[in-house]
Amino acid sequence: MAERKHRKTTEIQRHPARHGRPARLQVKQRRPDGSATSFDIIGLPARPLSDLYHQLLVASWPQLFALMISFYLALNAVFAVGYWLDRGSIDHADPDSFADAFFFSVQTLATIGYGVMSPHSTLSHILVTIQAFAGVLFTALSTGLMFAKFSRPTARVMFSKFAVVAPRNGVPMLMFRVANARGNRIVEARMQVALVRDERTLEAETMRRFADLPLVRAQNIAFALTWTVMHEIDENSPLFGPNLEKLRTQDAGLVAVLTGLDETMAQPVHARNNYSLTDILWNHRLVDTFLTAPDGRRSIDMGRFDDVEALTPSPPLPEAETPGTV
Repeated sequence: MAERKHRKTTEIQRHPARHGRPARLQVKQRRPDGSATSFDIIGLPARPLSDLYHQLLVASWPQLFALMISFYLALNAVFAVGYWLDRGSIDHADPDSFADAFFFSVQTLATIGYGVMSPHSTLSHILVTIQAFAGVLFTALSTGLMFAKFSRPTARVMFSKFAVVAPRNGVPMLMFRVANARGNRIVEARMQVALVRDERTLEAETMRRFADLPLVRAQNIAFALTWTVMHEIDENSPLFGPNLEKLRTQDAGLVAVLTGLDETMAQPVHARNNYSLTDILWNHRLVDTFLTAPDGRRSIDMGRFDDVEALTPSPPLPEAETPGTV
């Protein structure tokens, strides 16, 4: 079975200040279904290098390799210019060849020392000394950065594409599924779910409000396979008797955050997913992923992980205006 990945990624693009205008930070969030939302943060101080380490850690591997290769070539080119300007400073090299100077710079920075080309003048010896030190720094920094990026703890947690609302023991229940795609355990896993919406105060100010949704089971001591997260929609729930049109105008949605300790790496991990109103289906149920073979062996069919089905006939939900999609 092909591996399925469900993730929400955040892409950050920084635009430096120009002609006196403040710097702008553009944040793009991509959801598992491929859709994306973005917003701009303006008025930030124009300090593009103040958080360089964080920017390099969150950059993709192709971006990081491209940046490191570019810096490596540029560093060698700078020292090559110095060798090339001091004509005859490199033994057994063409004094008019910039390529010879560049490749000698590469050998010096990497401390290769083939023994064919060597520094001859005082200036070239000074440049070799400086470049040897620069090579040690470049190797140490690039190695540390790549190790830090490679060893970042991540949680391969899958969230179901849809959340559903269906009766469970006669009570309407909000439900969605999560799964640990890594196959190990996330110990002391904790799930938090909040309803996010815009609210207008009496002073005509719009504020983004978070209303925590109590869960039937908010903790899992050893999250290994799948977990159906459930919230009971009773009179104390922020979702009880919702005005569907009002929720749409309030740009409402759900935010789910899972935190825990990875058993293999013994490091904290977290995963997050958002559900918009169109991702919440009323009078639907999650298709069962557990299968039992004729010999009694049980298995989980992850091909059904996102599958939902409508309830027929649709049972009435207390206080719901009309069944359908929130």
